[in-house]
Amino acid sequence: MVKKKIIVAVTGASGSIYAKLLLDNLLLLSDQIEKVGVVMSDNAKEVWHTELNHGRFDQYPFAFYQKMDFNAPFASGSAKYDTMIIVPCSMGTLGRIAHGISNDLISRAADVILKERRKLILVARDTPLNLIHINNMKTITEAGGIICPAVPSFYSLPKTIEELAQTVVDRVIDLAGLEKESYRWKE
Repeated sequence: MVKKKIIVAVTGASGSIYAKLLLDNLLLLSDQIEKVGVVMSDNAKEVWHTELNHGRFDQYPFAFYQKMDFNAPFASGSAKYDTMIIVPCSMGTLGRIAHGISNDLISRAADVILKERRKLILVARDTPLNLIHINNMKTITEAGGIICPAVPSFYSLPKTIEELAQTVVDRVIDLAGLEKESYRWKE
């Protein structure tokens, strides 16, 4: 099995629980992963603290990069990171990616992933959507990206907020090509 090199980007959209659960799961799936690089916007750090009531996002044993660090390995396609997950993905970040505006490490890394024809997964977390959002999602989809709205499923009968959010994270893990036991419809 070829191990994955994954970029996790966290933006300031509400939904820090999704990012936390994804990082928790990536720890558990470390036998399938070569490297994880993490970049967070300033707003993401503030939202994380507000929603999760702590700022311990940098306690994970992953490489963390500053939002303007264009020397991060995944700012270039030569580093061969194969998957980028933006969770949660704000509509502002999504719009900049859709229009090729690489003004920070998150948008630059997404641009690199798309140009190299690798896997970009955007966990969009906003509602309602306006036509600009929808057209930006269309543009990213046409460029090869995957829009995975943070829409939880209920058929597994989740009992806690974490279990409900995990239904989204399980879908993201599937999209990233990682193997994990999770609820499967009628299995």
